[in-house]
Amino acid sequence: MTEETPGFDEQPQAASPQQPDVPSGATPDDAESKAAPQEGAAPTGDTGAQAALVAQLDQVRTALGERTADLQRLQAEYQNYRRRVERDRITVREIAIANLLTELLPVLDDIGRARDHGELVGGFKSVAESLETVAAKMGLQQFGKEGEPFDPTIHEALMHSYAPDVTETTCVAILQPGYRFGERTIRPARVAVAEPQPGAQTVKADSSDSAETADDKESGGPDEG
Repeated sequence: MTEETPGFDEQPQAASPQQPDVPSGATPDDAESKAAPQEGAAPTGDTGAQAALVAQLDQVRTALGERTADLQRLQAEYQNYRRRVERDRITVREIAIANLLTELLPVLDDIGRARDHGELVGGFKSVAESLETVAAKMGLQQFGKEGEPFDPTIHEALMHSYAPDVTETTCVAILQPGYRFGERTIRPARVAVAEPQPGAQTVKADSSDSAETADDKESGGPDEG
């Protein structure tokens, strides 16, 4: 009689995978939904990286604004410097020309006196006219005329008198012409001036009143209201 060995005829059952513990009353689907990560939720590390990038971008924008302001300020300072240098250059040039023309004024005065006495003839006349032309091209202007009102800013009174035919202080003779260069007066005009005769205004006013009175008498007096 053959003795059977237990366990040889029966194949051992394959071990099934371990199932997660499911609480009582819960379905397997609930357990799977808890085990799986939630869809659409951003990891914490990505949020921190984005915040760092935004902070760096703000810093870059702030630095760019500061550098732009510095550049604009530097450009404005450079433009002001250029204008100041150009203004100083023009001023120095005008001063140099004015000094040169001032040295030529005695020569121009001699030429004027020679012309008044009829001595400006021949080659001397050509040279004198050429010199006057060059001085005019450089900006020299002569001023001072008889009969114009006296202006102490451009006239220098060397002689004074009274005249009955003037109503204000007037230049009656130009003893030496004045010269200007641009807005700069190089030499004032030296003149003889005449003022109204003392009492002439009173006499004139009295004569005017007398004339009006005579007219009123001839017309029968002023109209009565």
